[in-house]
Amino acid sequence: MKIVAEGQKELIQKPDLDAFRQWNRENKSKELIDKIMSESEAISKFLKDGDYLGIELYGTVRAPMSLTREIIRQGYKRLRCAGQGVFESDLLAASNSVKELDWTYIGLEVYGLSSNLRRAVEGGYVENIVEWSNAALSWRFKATAMGVPFIPTKVMLGTDTFKYSSAKAVECPFTGDTVGLLPALILDVGIIHVSRADKFGNAQIDGISGFAEEMARASKRLIISAEEIVDEDVIRSNPEKTIIPYYLVDAVVEAPFGSHPGEMTYEYERDEEHIKSYYSDSKDVDKTKAYLDKWIYNVESHDEYLDLVGKDKLKSLKIERNK
Repeated sequence: MKIVAEGQKELIQKPDLDAFRQWNRENKSKELIDKIMSESEAISKFLKDGDYLGIELYGTVRAPMSLTREIIRQGYKRLRCAGQGVFESDLLAASNSVKELDWTYIGLEVYGLSSNLRRAVEGGYVENIVEWSNAALSWRFKATAMGVPFIPTKVMLGTDTFKYSSAKAVECPFTGDTVGLLPALILDVGIIHVSRADKFGNAQIDGISGFAEEMARASKRLIISAEEIVDEDVIRSNPEKTIIPYYLVDAVVEAPFGSHPGEMTYEYERDEEHIKSYYSDSKDVDKTKAYLDKWIYNVESHDEYLDLVGKDKLKSLKIERNK
């Protein structure tokens, strides 16, 4: 195919699908083994500094917050990330955990833009940003899930987003039209929060599924946190809801309210008071540090975090479901 245009940026994570397949054959067990562990165990075992990390969510819905806080708590400082998040990505920027970003958007949505990311970029801590649209980054996961090195689309063509990306535009060999090519994105580690999972890693999601299915299949290592760990029979009773099968999963973490201060479909609402307070404080460096100290560094586990939030607050966020 004739290349007619190229983005200016070098790829942060180059796709090697044959190597990915080989890695999966050698490292992904098909055995039904118990994979339950704590956030601390899962992160320390499967994530190393310098890895390329992907976080799956839909805004503040199903954000893997207990895992994100553990990443910050363990002091990672040179991660490369797919930056398409809200609260969790803002915290990673606040803690100077990230050096390179394939970026779509990091901010607090209706509350405002990210002061922490701006400081990290302008201060030089984030050394490299490559731009993509939300669809483009998701489709890069899809390409990996499909086992192909790129996926053709029309997205980003004719925009400055294309200019500052690593995409290419080619002449279609069938029509002669210009088509954009998005390179596959292989993650060293993916983290996903789900509604329920069994001890083997079979995971189900209620409500919007985001790009969980694609990202799970684009990850060398996959850590799942779940609102509840259920018996295998519960999973088998509704097999069509199992978006992520066990053989893709390396660790399963039980994390009730694991998305707090975000929300969980049918389970609990997001903590508006917490997020608004954080956004206000994040404009100030010292107040941001105080937040990280209080809610992450001085808290040893997710259970301690929930104690700090308080039972009454958590109860007020619960959604009463019809029996």
